[in-house]
Formats: sequence, C-alpha cells, structure tokens
Amino acid sequence: MRALHDEHAAALWAFALQLTGGDRDRAEDVAQETLLRAWRHPGVLDQTTRSARTWLFTVARRIVIDNWRSAAARAEISTGEPPELAVPDDTERAVQGWLVADALAELTERHREVLVLCYFQGLSVAEAAARLGVAEGTVKSRTHYALRALRLVLEEKGVTR
Repeated sequence: MRALHDEHAAALWAFALQLTGGDRDRAEDVAQETLLRAWRHPGVLDQTTRSARTWLFTVARRIVIDNWRSAAARAEISTGEPPELAVPDDTERAVQGWLVADALAELTERHREVLVLCYFQGLSVAEAAARLGVAEGTVKSRTHYALRALRLVLEEKGVTR
C-alpha cells in the first residue's frame, strides 16, 4: 500500500484536482477515498503500475461523479470566506409607514393632529394641550379615541398585529 501511495498519490491528487475544478479540499477527499478503496481491494496492489494507475483514476472519476449526483453535495457549498453579511432592508418599515400615513389620512382632523403631536413629534400631553389650546384631559381623551379609530382603519386595510 505504501508503494502504491508513493508511486501514484501525486498524480492521483493532480487528476482529482482537475476533476473538482481546482477545489483543493475536495481533491484531497477524492484522493483519500480512492486510496482507501484501493486498500479495501488488495487485488489492485498486485497489478502492474499502469493498470493500478488506471484503476485509481477510474475510481476517482466515479467518486467525483457520485458526489456531483448526490443531493448532499448540492446542498453543501464550500467557500474560502464566510458569506457577506445581510444588508438591512427597510422595505417592511417603509410599507408600514405608508399604511399608517394612509390610515391617518382617514381620521378626523382632531384625531390626526393629536396623534401627530403626541406620537410623531413626541410632545407630552401638557405640551400638546398648550399647542392645541385645549385642556390636558381633552388631549388624553382625543388620543384614546384616535388610537381606537386608527386601529379600526388599519384592521379594515388588513393590517394585523
């Protein structure tokens, strides 16, 4: 077995490298599997140099073909570097923004303005009351009913939680 390895391993690896399209890792696996199969078939050791190399190359080619045909080989991708990181996609956020803007447009003016002031501009109840010229309790009441109305409009549009 040692003599077979010493005589044919370099040529076998080069052949496997060509068969695997230059993938060094796969070529090493193919060469190793080929020599393992030769070890399991001692008759190969008794052959002439030329016929032993032919047998090894045939087995290597069949291993590569079998690996190519197997579903496991298609699912596994060998790369030298880890895949690039996913780029954050703001599409979902943009669609949600459009839905909310569309739903806000369907609210009454009073409901829309209290939600814009309190939720989108971040004003406190007291600040919103001062800007609108109404009591704080009125801002709280309008906010409560505006949120209920907004939820109903969004549900009508098919938006769920």
